[in-house]
Amino acid sequence: MFKNYLKIAWRNLWKNKGYTIINVGGLALGMAVTLIIGLWILDELSYNSYFKNKDKIAQVFQSQTFNGETGTGPAIPRPLEKGLRDGYSDNFKHLIMCSWTNNHYLKYGDKSISRPGNYMQQVGPELFGLEIIKGEKDGLREINSIMLSESTANALFGNEDPIGKTVTVSNEHKLNVSSVYKDIPVNNSFNDTDFIIPWEKYLANNEWIRNAEDQWGNNSFQMFVQISDNTSFEKITNTIKDVKKNLNPDSSEFNPQLFLFPMEDWYLRSSFENGKQNGGRIKYVWLFGIIGAFVLLLACINFMNLSTARSEKRGKEVGIRKSIGSQRGQLIYQFLSESFLVVLFAFFLAMLLVVLSLNGFNELSKKEITFPWDNGIFWLISLAFILFTSLLAGSYPALYLSSFKPVDVLKGTFKSGKYAGLPRKILVVVQFTVSVAFIIGTVIVMQQINHAKNRPVGYDKEGLIQIPTFSQDFVGKYDLMRSEFLGSNAVVEMSTSSSPTTQIWSNRSGFTWEGKPEGFQEDLAWTEVSSEYAKSLNLKILEGRDFSREFATDSLGVLINESAKKYLGLENPVGMLLKDDNDEDPGPPLKIIGVVQDMITQSPYEPVKQGVYVYDRQNNASYYNLRLNPNESASKNIVTIERVFKEHFPDIPFEYEFIDSEYGQKFASEERIGTLSGVFTALAILISCLGLFGLTSFVAEQRKKEIGVRKVLGASIFNVWNMLSKDFLKLVIISCFIAVPIAYFIMNGWLQEYPYRVILKWWIFALAMVGAMLVTILTVSFQAIKAAKANPVKSLRTE
Repeated sequence: MFKNYLKIAWRNLWKNKGYTIINVGGLALGMAVTLIIGLWILDELSYNSYFKNKDKIAQVFQSQTFNGETGTGPAIPRPLEKGLRDGYSDNFKHLIMCSWTNNHYLKYGDKSISRPGNYMQQVGPELFGLEIIKGEKDGLREINSIMLSESTANALFGNEDPIGKTVTVSNEHKLNVSSVYKDIPVNNSFNDTDFIIPWEKYLANNEWIRNAEDQWGNNSFQMFVQISDNTSFEKITNTIKDVKKNLNPDSSEFNPQLFLFPMEDWYLRSSFENGKQNGGRIKYVWLFGIIGAFVLLLACINFMNLSTARSEKRGKEVGIRKSIGSQRGQLIYQFLSESFLVVLFAFFLAMLLVVLSLNGFNELSKKEITFPWDNGIFWLISLAFILFTSLLAGSYPALYLSSFKPVDVLKGTFKSGKYAGLPRKILVVVQFTVSVAFIIGTVIVMQQINHAKNRPVGYDKEGLIQIPTFSQDFVGKYDLMRSEFLGSNAVVEMSTSSSPTTQIWSNRSGFTWEGKPEGFQEDLAWTEVSSEYAKSLNLKILEGRDFSREFATDSLGVLINESAKKYLGLENPVGMLLKDDNDEDPGPPLKIIGVVQDMITQSPYEPVKQGVYVYDRQNNASYYNLRLNPNESASKNIVTIERVFKEHFPDIPFEYEFIDSEYGQKFASEERIGTLSGVFTALAILISCLGLFGLTSFVAEQRKKEIGVRKVLGASIFNVWNMLSKDFLKLVIISCFIAVPIAYFIMNGWLQEYPYRVILKWWIFALAMVGAMLVTILTVSFQAIKAAKANPVKSLRTE
């Protein structure tokens, strides 16, 4: 029986090739979009799946309150380790201290490379379940050991066995390779950790870290834990949340609250607002999930519309089958079989489209998604997906067509009824409501990105590069290198800084100043710079003066930004003193010598943070900042800079970053989301237009005799075009008026997440409405004009 259904279905599809192509093509496009979105969502949800103990691993976070505003992050003080080990060790299977991931120079023989890595305590590799390929599992047991990722080992040693070989790190210390571990896949935390060095080596090499053992105010470290089997993150959080306050009462003024942040939330739910978790990338998972569902719905609507529109042509078939004994259930099965066949063809075509477009999609989304050919679960889900789509697309046509009365159909008295076309009209309205809402949403997303991009950054990022200086080789050589670079004619100014231009690496509190409000809890971004910092960045001095080599007292000088002036409540800040009120490591008073223009160093969607720029007295430079000679090409300047660099640092890889490119990375995530939304919106519109094209074609064919009569009676091409187009245009106008308030409500809520945001303007909605109407007119006009230009003799001579 099922075989017969498929045969009949195939004959009907083959007989009406034009409608079959539109149906299969529209469904295939919709299913391809849904499939590729599904693969993207699966990749997002499977983040950190490499770690076998993912559900037991967490990072220790803390929230602190400054003047009523609570900030949350992973930075914790070093004494917390002892506090948790001594009083709460039963809650943890493993607990490790870890450095931040930073680039270091690795050298073996004549080969020198730069790679990111971490210092970890001994059980770190076991906690994260690293897959050891060569060497010891306990690779951090010896203080002078180093563990390398497989790709790093290959880059350094080629075909040589790396175990036991000596690697020089940042030209400072020699370490023996104890283990090689498999590279952590891209869609996982620590995927950029290419080497691991024992924590004990970190302590031995850095006096400030050893001194931080009792410094509760020095939040410069991070800690990871694997909890015991018989407990939970919530239970431990409730136990340890006040540990810092209990062990260090002096910190109570900031109300520090500790909690465990589970690994499963690191990627998708990493956003916090005022101490509370408030989402993160999970919103994009929901967004694209909704887009995929709606795109599939649009494709299914096309199928429903065309199937029901052609119902009268199949009315006699239904009447005959019923008159010879077919039950309604059998007819429903038949029409669902046709639906299944269309969906099956569409699915295979969709898979082909996905495979062909996957490389481009990966490039666009910065993913490494592969088609899961060998995944049994995927094929089971696909089968369910096909059956679900078959039911969704075929249920209404099956129920509608099978309800025809055979007597009325065979006698020719069957009338489709005054409201028979109403469901089709409703479906067209739904299609274009979704499409117009997508258009508005995409335009607003891109508007928000451009709004932030056009925001003044406060400095001149064009022609500015930074060179990392993560080695003791650079210490004490700043004046020499500045002289060499300026003398090369490739650089017009140079400075150093303790953090990159586009980030804040350090924050400080514990200062007093004249007029400080009682109970005020300051939180200042802290950057140590050389005296030429403002000149190299073309940073504008608004009050006072810049650092100067002519004034020895400038070693205790400080520049503050505009936000800091307002934040600290200073009307005339130049000449005022900032006194360090830190009991653990008090420093000399700092004199404010100038106020500089605000510069964006963090998110361009957020207000500029209050910051201070302090003269670097202790050689804490992490970057050289070089202003390129604008009279020469950038490529020529870079070649010259590299030559000078290699003359003085022959064993260190030459690396540099253009600041404008680094700043551009701040928009990368939103731009990818906006671009993907634009692509999916275009496909949604295309699918809607396919359906509209098919419906117009059918209506033109259905009314060809009427059109012939009208033309014989003198109707013009415009009259015929107007007759066929106006009904569809009315439906799209209705869609626009439904879509606009929906899109406004959703996008206005989305924009509330950004303190620095675009204002919704009427022309965005008007543009989307006009665009939808133009697309409708173009789509309908092709068939309408074709019908209007047809020879009326051909349509009337059969009478």
